[in-house]
Amino acid sequence: MNVIQTRIAGVLILEPKVFGDERGFFFESFNQQCFDEAVGYEVTFVQDNHSKSAKNVLRGLHYQLPPKEQGKLVRVVQGEVFDVAVDIRKDSPTYGHWVGVKLSAENKKQLWIPPGLAHGFLTLSETAEFLYKTTDYYAPELERCIRWDDPKIGIAWPLIAEACQSEKDKAAEFL
Repeated sequence: MNVIQTRIAGVLILEPKVFGDERGFFFESFNQQCFDEAVGYEVTFVQDNHSKSAKNVLRGLHYQLPPKEQGKLVRVVQGEVFDVAVDIRKDSPTYGHWVGVKLSAENKKQLWIPPGLAHGFLTLSETAEFLYKTTDYYAPELERCIRWDDPKIGIAWPLIAEACQSEKDKAAEFL
């Protein structure tokens, strides 16, 4: 696995070693030991989620408050998304900064978003199926959302048309 550091401490792009030929491909999508080595500490995942979104669906920027902050390991198994992590750790030198990466079934990249960051994605293909492992359980009473277009964050979303959002995401607050 190739581990790529980003400009936000702790946020990593993971590129698996893919073995392919005329029959198809094989790759190890998750290995606890390799993952822990990559992030530098032991991580326990407690929940797997799977979502499907249509083109131009924008989900996020979601996070959970302590004590239920979630780290997320995300990947796409069908289609393509523009995936974003935003540093909302107030004591971080990169507070308010963002990292974005295209994740797709084709490139098989994964993004590790440690606890303390907000997360969102925009579907670029006709549909996309998105998988994510989380380090804590979903806690709706502690869930929060930041506006996708917050000018203080300034995410350069690759919008092709108007984004389709849930009512909850439309009502999100600014950072």
